[in-house]
Amino acid sequence: KMRVNTMKGVMAEELLRRLRFTLIGRIIRFPTDYLERTSEGELVSMVTGETEPMGGLMGDAISQPVLQAGQMLTILVFLFSQSWAFGLAAVAFIPLQGWLIPKLQRRVNLLNKKRVVHVRALAGDIGTSAAGATTLRTNGGWGYLMSLINDRLANLVAIRFQIYQKKFFMKFVNNFISQLTPFFFYSVGGYLVIKGDVTIGALVAALAAFKDLSAPWKELLAYYTTSQELGLRWEMISDRFTPVGMIENNLFDGDPQDGPLLTGDIELSGLNLRNSTGELVLSDADLVISKGQTTLVVAPSEEDRRAMAYMLMRELKPTFGSVRIAQHELAGLHQKTIFQRLGFANSRPVVFDGTFLDNLMLPLYRLPNADEPFLLKETEQHLQENKGRLRDWWLEFITTLDLSDALFARGLTLRLPDDLDTPLAKALPQMRDRVVARIKAEGLSQNARFFAADTYNSALSVAENVLFAIAHETPNADKIAEQSDFQALLGELKVEKALFDTAFSIVEILLNIFGDDGSNHPLFRKLDLEEVSYHHVADLLARSDSPAKFTTQDKSHLLAVLFAISSEKLGVAFDEDVVALIMQMRAAHSTALQASLADVVTPLAVDMSIPGLTIQENAMFGRAVPRTPSEAQHLKDVVGEVLEETCKTAVLDLILKTPVSRKSSNLPAQLSEILSLCRATIKRPDMLILDEPLASFDDDVRKALPQRLRTLLPEVTILLLSASELGDEICDKHVRLYHGMLVDDAEDDAPTEQESAGKAELDLKIQALSTSKLFGSLGRKQQRLLAFGARWYKATPGEYIFHAGDAPDSGVFLIVEGTADLLRAADDGTEVLVTNVGAGSLVGELGLIRQEPRALHMRASDNLVCLNIGQDEFMAVIQHDAATAYRVLQIVAGYI
Repeated sequence: KMRVNTMKGVMAEELLRRLRFTLIGRIIRFPTDYLERTSEGELVSMVTGETEPMGGLMGDAISQPVLQAGQMLTILVFLFSQSWAFGLAAVAFIPLQGWLIPKLQRRVNLLNKKRVVHVRALAGDIGTSAAGATTLRTNGGWGYLMSLINDRLANLVAIRFQIYQKKFFMKFVNNFISQLTPFFFYSVGGYLVIKGDVTIGALVAALAAFKDLSAPWKELLAYYTTSQELGLRWEMISDRFTPVGMIENNLFDGDPQDGPLLTGDIELSGLNLRNSTGELVLSDADLVISKGQTTLVVAPSEEDRRAMAYMLMRELKPTFGSVRIAQHELAGLHQKTIFQRLGFANSRPVVFDGTFLDNLMLPLYRLPNADEPFLLKETEQHLQENKGRLRDWWLEFITTLDLSDALFARGLTLRLPDDLDTPLAKALPQMRDRVVARIKAEGLSQNARFFAADTYNSALSVAENVLFAIAHETPNADKIAEQSDFQALLGELKVEKALFDTAFSIVEILLNIFGDDGSNHPLFRKLDLEEVSYHHVADLLARSDSPAKFTTQDKSHLLAVLFAISSEKLGVAFDEDVVALIMQMRAAHSTALQASLADVVTPLAVDMSIPGLTIQENAMFGRAVPRTPSEAQHLKDVVGEVLEETCKTAVLDLILKTPVSRKSSNLPAQLSEILSLCRATIKRPDMLILDEPLASFDDDVRKALPQRLRTLLPEVTILLLSASELGDEICDKHVRLYHGMLVDDAEDDAPTEQESAGKAELDLKIQALSTSKLFGSLGRKQQRLLAFGARWYKATPGEYIFHAGDAPDSGVFLIVEGTADLLRAADDGTEVLVTNVGAGSLVGELGLIRQEPRALHMRASDNLVCLNIGQDEFMAVIQHDAATAYRVLQIVAGYI
């Protein structure tokens, strides 16, 4: 039995592992829009909590019904062999239970289904509160969220109560029916014994057998109840894990070794595409991107750019039409081919917990397999083998894209790791003399506070000055309270009073500046002093207790002040006698005190690198105290110029070791964008899709990116999605995404006999725009875009186009044929003619620009044909075309 139970448990856990592995694998295949609509907390709840009870049933799936049914059948055979009457009595109520219990169980299942829905919603709310805690605190939305969660919890209690009522009623009915059978045994059996048809011994044996029959029957009913509950749960999980649009299994599983190359033209044919919100992005769009070209697609809408990029990566499926790359249908390619041959980068990459290097190596991970439990070890070994190659690519990448200088400057602000056996840690002490000499030569000495064993340093805290050491992190009172040896040593050396008096002096100055309630001021937060220590020491100062009465907690808060505050932070120089006392304590006791805080501080030594200091501070052997941002930048530039010759590569390597957290919350925007771009190019794809890849960089860097990428990847096809133009010389092909249409700027503008009716109508609109004083000066590209958004508007004589007081959102009207009257409403209700306008006149632009209601009526005086230009289209032209904006300014000035 022990062996059977052990193997049942092993089988259950193995099946549960495979189930969870399968579910997680399906999550990766979910369509992007479905993932955006589904809460992460809900998915976590389903994969972990909802599947856990299934493990027990998996172990009992075969053994339990076979064992219990076998025992029950054996007992029934015995009863029928004793007497047919005993056998019938034993099974008399089993059909009733078999009919009634499932009906009652179905009601319980419906309530369980309702409870699961509420639990998933609660999991989603918990995930929302965790992800948006900062937003809730700053905007005050936690009250509503807690009310919502309280309501969900109350609903769960109510549903659970109903489940208890129905579940225990079902058990009552089942137990009642089960106890009826012994009654009939005694009544019918007693009657048969009296008649002599059955012996008393046979009756006793039947009763004993029936007693054993109830146990397997109850187990079978319990098994049925559990299987029904978990069957319902399985149906609910299956429904959520089979969304419409999920990537087919045959396109995701397996590891095809000979996927096709995608080094060919990209053809978009008759595409209809909607974004995740259902808005139309492309309508019957056709486009051909030639192999090896750099194509710029200008799309002002971020949603449109994202949708088009996701479509080319097969993250978003078009409603109609097809996408072919190198004569291969994108919809039929294996996922491994897509991630190997296509690269995608944007300005908001998803980053996983680990280091910068771990995230760069994402394309090098192997595909998982549920049948290989030791795959992780093999994968890690594979990654270790490729780290050197990846580092070489990283350096080549940032050098070619001319990003190494910016990253090197960023690297100077990183803290030196604890490992002092690296080339960088060994090189920094040797560079200090040259760095200090260069700083002095540039006249920047007043912006630096160099460390010296015989000099008080105003950039170090009081405690760091006494110790002549750097704290790994500013210790709080709790951390200091754990250092019992340090506090005991302070008492033995009889320096407590002097240190505590200094702490009181500091807090007294802070009280004069911030007061008792000023700890929430932004300037106070820059001090790195915890509020609790500030208020605790302020209370001690008010009580005026002697140091002998101070508890360990009191002393810890006083020392926390000394570890946090320096005279530079305080903005006040300490008295000379205080400085002299600190230097005396350093000379006499710093070595002993450093030893007592070995896990909190690192001693300062001129011949060693100091973990905890930045690269720049290590090179200076001091701290920067610039007065202005320009002085800070100048100082950093000077240090960087000295280190660049020998340490640049080592500093760039240090960036690879930078720890990052999920969603890049602790990663600067520029590093996030570089990570995304490098991750897309490291696999040397056949096609590179870039959605505003370096959005936080200046225009020069962004404009130079395509050409520099071409140097790095000469044969790659580049599709660059941008919100604005980058210049005609930047790319080989220019396309605009506008109102669902892809417009190729290279198309011939001259009409031909083969033009479609739509093209001819477009040319008529462009011709009408060119007659306008305002739009006639626009370039052909801008006129075409404006024509796409314009609509014909016709009116008969006497028909009003708009009335005075109407909102200006109907846009402007360019008269093509006919004339119109502009009328003013008089005080007596009549309409007074202001002017009559004809072909080429633009009406309604002033109200649109000023966002004010219409000032006049517009009425057709004869058959009128206008070109109606919408509000968004008109304002977009003004905002993006300087010449048009200047012309509008002239027109408005003419009105004045």
